[in-house]
This record gives sequence, C-alpha cells and structure tokens, in this order.
Amino acid sequence: MYPHDTLNPLALTGNTDDTIGGRISLARDALGLSVEEISSVVGVTDDTWSNWENDRSEPRANRLDMLARVLQVNITWLLSGQTQGLEGDARTPFQT
Repeated sequence: MYPHDTLNPLALTGNTDDTIGGRISLARDALGLSVEEISSVVGVTDDTWSNWENDRSEPRANRLDMLARVLQVNITWLLSGQTQGLEGDARTPFQT
C-alpha cells in the first residue's frame, strides 16, 4: 500500500460550495431562512428544495435566474462557484 492511496478526509468535508446544492444551501443559510420558508417563496415543495441542496437533483434552467434573485447571489456563483465582474473579493457570492 502506498500512503497516497487513501482519500483525503479534508477533501470530503472541505468546501460545501463545491456543488450547486452546496451553494444553494449556503445562500439559504446566509439569509437565515428555513427550507420550508424558502421553498414556499420559490414555489416548490420542501422535498424538491432538499433534493437540490443535497445534490439529488438540480433546479431547471428556467428557475436559475429567479433562484439567484431570491437567494440574493450572483448567478455565476450559483452555477459555478466563481464570480466574475464583481468588485472586491472575487469569492464574494452575494449581489451588491
């Protein structure tokens, strides 16, 4: 066995914003809203929202712009985790 043959536990527990679901969850938490509250605002079931946050499914393309507005985040960050064209910290996902 080689020492590098095992998974790095930090890679598994590191950034929660590596997926669209993780970013949706982070943005919801930043707003201080529950799954029930945000899913009601967006017009989806709690299960659908939970599936998005847990990467069991992804929002349809026609909902992404609305999600970004409701979550008050940059749509580029929501989709990719990257922000472009914002002043200040390039990692700041929230709209100014």
